Amino acid sequence: MKKVYYLKTCSTCIRILKELNLSSEFILQDIKKEEITTKQLEQMKDLAGSYEALFSKRSKLYKEMDLKNQNLTEKDYKHYILDHYTFLSRPVFIIEDAIFIGNSKTNVAAVKQVINE
Repeated sequence: MKKVYYLKTCSTCIRILKELNLSSEFILQDIKKEEITTKQLEQMKDLAGSYEALFSKRSKLYKEMDLKNQNLTEKDYKHYILDHYTFLSRPVFIIEDAIFIGNSKTNVAAVKQVINE
C-alpha cells in the first residue's frame, strides 16, 4: 500500500507533495475532509511504534490546551489525534511496511529515496 495522510490547506504538505511528484499508485487522504479512522491510526501506530511518534507537539491546539504541562499517555495521544486532525504530525507516508512521519528534510529525503528505488 502507498498512502499519504496530509492536509490540503497546509502549504508545507502541498510543497512536499509537489516536490515528490507522486505516482498515481499513491492514495492521498486529506485528513480534514476525510477523518482518520481508529483502524487507520492503529495501523500507523503499529508501523511507528507509538501514538506519541505520530503526535504533533507543534500544533496550535497543543499550546492552547497547555498539553505540554500534562503527563500524556499513549491513550491520550490516540484520543487527541482522533479528536482533531491538527494533532497528527503530517504528512504521513505509508509505503508498503514503512512509515515516514512529518516534514523534516531528512524525512522527505528518505521518502524520495524509497520512491526512486
